[in-house]
Amino acid sequence: MHVSEALAINATRHPNKLIFACEGREYTYRQFNEEVNRLAHGLLANGYHKGDKIGIFMKNSDHFMLVFLAIVRAGFVAVPINFRLTSTETSYILEQSEAKAVFCDDVFEETVVGASAKTERSHDIIVQPIAQHADSVDWATVRTDDTSYPRVFITGTDDAEILYTSGTTGYPKGALFDHQTVVNVHISYTLCLTLTSEHRALCIAPLFHSAQLNGMTLTAIYLGMFTVIHRDFNPEAVLADIEKYKLSAFFGVPAMYTALLQVPNKEQYDLSTIDKCMYGAAPMAPALIESAMQLFGTRSFYNFCGMTEAGPGGIFLKPEEHDTKLGAGGKAMFLYNTRVVDEDMNDVAPGEIGEFIMRGATIMKEYYRKPEETQKTFRDGWLMTGDLATIDEDGYITVVDRKKDMIISGGENVYSVEVEQVLNSHPDILEAATIGLPDEKWGESVTAVIVAKPNVEIDEEALIAYCREHIASYKIPRKFLYEDALPRNASGKILKYQLRDEYIKTQV
Repeated sequence: MHVSEALAINATRHPNKLIFACEGREYTYRQFNEEVNRLAHGLLANGYHKGDKIGIFMKNSDHFMLVFLAIVRAGFVAVPINFRLTSTETSYILEQSEAKAVFCDDVFEETVVGASAKTERSHDIIVQPIAQHADSVDWATVRTDDTSYPRVFITGTDDAEILYTSGTTGYPKGALFDHQTVVNVHISYTLCLTLTSEHRALCIAPLFHSAQLNGMTLTAIYLGMFTVIHRDFNPEAVLADIEKYKLSAFFGVPAMYTALLQVPNKEQYDLSTIDKCMYGAAPMAPALIESAMQLFGTRSFYNFCGMTEAGPGGIFLKPEEHDTKLGAGGKAMFLYNTRVVDEDMNDVAPGEIGEFIMRGATIMKEYYRKPEETQKTFRDGWLMTGDLATIDEDGYITVVDRKKDMIISGGENVYSVEVEQVLNSHPDILEAATIGLPDEKWGESVTAVIVAKPNVEIDEEALIAYCREHIASYKIPRKFLYEDALPRNASGKILKYQLRDEYIKTQV
């Protein structure tokens, strides 16, 4: 089976059912399937060959999904790109992926044109809706009137997409997936969440991110669900559309849940239809989870802890497990095998720290055109995540830090996530990050970067006393720094290397 085939099947099974609503535009499964065919035929007529790479530099929209599905249906490989990137950053991805063309929203045409100019190869730039540059073309000129299914033979082992990693430590790497592997992601999420065609989903996380694209939106199409797509994340609009469309499922990163809880009149919205709240991409403090449960009036929350290279996937925590394992990552998702191992690939004992590794039917084929990095990432068939984790006596895995984020202070290992969970549970703190800064005495000094709640001044002595109640003295931050917001990538992960670099420069 290939990625866009489910759309065609559901266009036959229930042609008049709505598939998408976005900014006032609505489509049935039949209508959307025909639009995908029109664009796919247009791409085929432009002389691209099976396996050619085509970039997508667009915000969330029905147009994004139309482009993505047309690309893979015509036998090409989709390359979603973070629309927040600069032209220089984008040029790297265009060059590295060997993209032949790029679809973009009109507001990003300047960035894409600039990015293309910085590469050695030329790119066809297709703009939605109207192009401004002489070398770009309008979206409408590529579409055809042919609504028939394209005659392109695609197998499950054909390449479907290249998803670029978040790049929290440097240039992103392109995780290459074939069609069957992406379909396996749909199967895994369907089984983990017990989703059915009757669920009604909300798309608010960026579609260039694997969790929203593969894990949720394509899975919704696979099942025949209805999805409301938001172009930008607006907390008030989220609550309003849950009430308006009687939505029942969505995925959000922790920062989104924090923002939803800050909506002044949040109690006025009817959120009773929600029965699947998913979170992931970054650690979410137990106190924040409890507050979000109160907001939505349900304990039907699912924690997903994995990585782009795994589809995404890895481990998950079911709603009933939140009662006794709140804060844990969970156990292996369907179609995965997961372990926590030492340097010799031996399973660690309960409570010990090791590396979280996994293998399964949703793991990427490789990092595209990066054989050395691919070889380093796989060991004996296992995907080495670079995440440090523990496993308890019941088999529940909890990620405690990235290897590169672990702080060594006075010879002691300090895991930033553990410190952050304590800080984030403090009533005056909106969010916090923990980093290690160079220190002549301690090697590294545990440093907390804090965003306080509005109109609140942090009492550091009281905060230190609060920390002392929950963690050992060597883990307590020796420095407290304050910011209005923390830098994050599109996945919601805090860019700690940026914080470290910024504060190290101020020490020089």
